[in-house]
Amino acid sequence: MKVRLWGTRGSLASPGPDTVRYGGNTSCVSVTGSEGGLLVLDAGTGIRLLGQYLAPDLTCVNILLTHLHMDHVQGLPFFMPLRRPGVEVHIWGPASTTLNLEARIKRYLSPPLFPVRVRDLLSELYFHELATRSIEIGEFLVSAQMILHPNPTVGYRIQERGVALTYLPDHEPALGCQTFPHRGEWTSGYALAEGADLLIHDSQFTTMEYQARPGFGHSSIPDAIRFAGLAGVRQFVPFHHDPSHSDDQLDRFIAESLAELQPPFEVTPGMEGMTFQLD
Repeated sequence: MKVRLWGTRGSLASPGPDTVRYGGNTSCVSVTGSEGGLLVLDAGTGIRLLGQYLAPDLTCVNILLTHLHMDHVQGLPFFMPLRRPGVEVHIWGPASTTLNLEARIKRYLSPPLFPVRVRDLLSELYFHELATRSIEIGEFLVSAQMILHPNPTVGYRIQERGVALTYLPDHEPALGCQTFPHRGEWTSGYALAEGADLLIHDSQFTTMEYQARPGFGHSSIPDAIRFAGLAGVRQFVPFHHDPSHSDDQLDRFIAESLAELQPPFEVTPGMEGMTFQLD
């Protein structure tokens, strides 16, 4: 399983000289299986670059949306395979008690928010709703579960040939806790992350920033590391970086958290273009 980061920022794309190393695009991760199957996790602005990278003879792609906040769907209409006749594009996302997934995507892809409507796209487009279940997509076993973040949001665990990736880009497992972490079975996202070979997790705030923003749906960097330790993961990738944090600030914030907590697992700060090979 090959994992590549195409966008690592949260909330808002933030390109510029101070964000070159970590990247300025919002959430998008590709997962390529041993048989060539492709999953795309979220459709932030990074998905545009991914679409340009993919082979023109691609016939099928599955996009797994964690939720429908703008920073996770803004790049969707710029994904090149959506504009190619004959390409099957399957969009998976959380169920809602109001509108279905297709109707919610159509709200974004319509005037005045966007000039191109879903019906104008040339690909063969299919929508699928998820809440809490496991499904097989090609060679992958994909498990979805509702997690703590405003509005319907799911996290994903992707397994293939004995390795597991967990993707929780917007997640606040410490919400309501005076001390964190508690027991795993009472912690949001734990079942998805337990024993994962690679955990990509929300690390948007510093400790002081988080104290002023409980309930925003995001984690502090130390709490994200504590969550990774609770879940017993092998490697942890801080992700969904705040758009106001420069590369140098992120270096410092992450280094300070590692010095304080000294986790027994590998921590690799998420940077745009970074790849991971899980065997």
